[in-house]
Amino acid sequence: MNIALYFGSFNPIHLGHQKLAEWLIDNEIVDEVWFVISPCNPLKNQSELIDEYIRLDMLMLTIHDQPRFKASDIEFVMPIPSYSIDTLHELSSQFPDNQFKLMIGSDNALVFDQWKNHETLLKEYPVLVYPRSGYDFAEVADKYPQMQLLSTPYFNISSTQIREFIANKKDVSQWLHPSVYQFIIENNLYQNSL
Repeated sequence: MNIALYFGSFNPIHLGHQKLAEWLIDNEIVDEVWFVISPCNPLKNQSELIDEYIRLDMLMLTIHDQPRFKASDIEFVMPIPSYSIDTLHELSSQFPDNQFKLMIGSDNALVFDQWKNHETLLKEYPVLVYPRSGYDFAEVADKYPQMQLLSTPYFNISSTQIREFIANKKDVSQWLHPSVYQFIIENNLYQNSL
C-alpha cells in the first residue's frame, strides 16, 4: 500500500490540511494519508505549541469519518526532538509491506538540506511537494530534481494565522472542521496566542 506521511504540528489541524490529503487520495497519488503529529519540530518555535494529546484529539475529530486517513502518534514515544528520517525508519520497520512517501510543502523543500540525514532520506523515500504561496516550485525542482512536485490547489491559511485570529477574537469557523472549532471554543484554546 502506498501511504503519504503528512508530518506536522497540526496546531491546530485545519481544512487546508484535510483538503490537501483529500486531493492526494482523489488523484490516486497514494492509497492512504497518515497524519503524523510531531510533539516537537526541531525547526520551529515551540512556545505556541499546545499539548500533543490535545492536538491528537483535534486530528481525530477531523478525520474520524474518513477511512483512508489515519492519525499517528508514533513520535510521542520517540526521542525528542523528532527527526523525520528516524520516524520513517521506525514506520518502515513496523509496517514493512507499506511504501511510505514523505509529503512536505515547498517552504520545507527549500530548507530540506537542514533536515537530519536529508540525503539518505531522499535516497530511501519518495518526497512529494505541495505548493506554498511565496515558495517557488522552480527553485525546488532545480535544487532537488528527485522530488515529485504536486499541482495541488493553494490553501492559503496556516495554523499560525488561525491562532492569531482566535487570539484577536476573529471568526475562524470557515477554516476548521465544525467539531474542532467547537472543541477549541469549549476548551478556550489559543486565547492568548499573541
